[in-house]
Amino acid sequence: MARCCLVRTVTVVSLTVTLSAVAVRYPNCRLLNSLLRPFRELACSSVPAHWFHFYPVSMLSCNKPSEKTHNKALTSPYPGSTVERSKVPTDKVSWLVEWENYNPVEYTAAPVLAGPTWADPQISARNFSPKFNEKDGHVERRSLWGLYEVENGRPRNPAGRTGLVGRGLLGRWGPNHAADPIITRWKRDSSGNKIAHPVSGKNILQFIAIERKDCGEWAIPGGMVDPGEKISATLKREFSEEALNSLQKSRAEKEEMEKQVNSLFNLEHFVVYKGYVDDPRNTDNAWMETEAVNYHDESGETMENLLLEAGDDAGKVRWVDISEKLKLYANHVDFIKLVAEKWGAHWNEDSDCHK
Repeated sequence: MARCCLVRTVTVVSLTVTLSAVAVRYPNCRLLNSLLRPFRELACSSVPAHWFHFYPVSMLSCNKPSEKTHNKALTSPYPGSTVERSKVPTDKVSWLVEWENYNPVEYTAAPVLAGPTWADPQISARNFSPKFNEKDGHVERRSLWGLYEVENGRPRNPAGRTGLVGRGLLGRWGPNHAADPIITRWKRDSSGNKIAHPVSGKNILQFIAIERKDCGEWAIPGGMVDPGEKISATLKREFSEEALNSLQKSRAEKEEMEKQVNSLFNLEHFVVYKGYVDDPRNTDNAWMETEAVNYHDESGETMENLLLEAGDDAGKVRWVDISEKLKLYANHVDFIKLVAEKWGAHWNEDSDCHK
């Protein structure tokens, strides 16, 4: 039964992705709805309809997906402002659900409208013809989730409605790509032995966290991918700037730091997550996506040579014990949980939580 359900789900997703290409050219939501409706009914009843909207097949199963996929992107007021989003009921988030009276608030922050190098012009600007769903010169406008729709010249958030149009604080129309390095080690006692949690019996994993200056929340020390920059370079740069304060170091200090950082980023690592981020800055037309990568210092010796010092967008930096009690920015806690599961580390006090 489970296998049959999964096959049906994959079939529907494949068809949805195919039809999404048509939607980019002919963004008639009602037509797309009518085409998809009979096929959606074939899928598992436990899978919400909005999960059939351009999600990777690997993220689907017959188990009900996390409701956190699009939550913080619905909160008000919008970060750094007094702007209130139009309220979007849970059952109206999906674009596949018709909502003729949807009336989102328009907002793009003044610093974005000022035209900095990291931001796009307004859609109506002369000589601005962005190539959505493509590599547009050095700007990556392809989504990690596949094709997204473009309606009236504006890209549409693949996770659904947010109650706000424009770009808010985000520079790019469509996906705004980031990279998040998750640096981990085992918590050890003064003798160098791993410390196990007294209830779960699992060893405690730690990761490097920063406190963001803009909102005061703790987060992974990541940041935006510059145009033409490789993800691997972004991971190193953002970690160095936010967790090591590299921007304030002398040339000699930077050279020595770079050697140590290279050693760290040559450690065993794996991609934790690639895709949409439930970020409070997201709008209907601009959203955050990231690639989160875990670099694990098994012995702890590599990080002994690197002195943590907050810099750039970080107000504080420190090692943090990993557990379900973490309260982090956006949906960073979901990434950290995946890392804990990967290493069989403590997450909660249920000793069977990773079995």
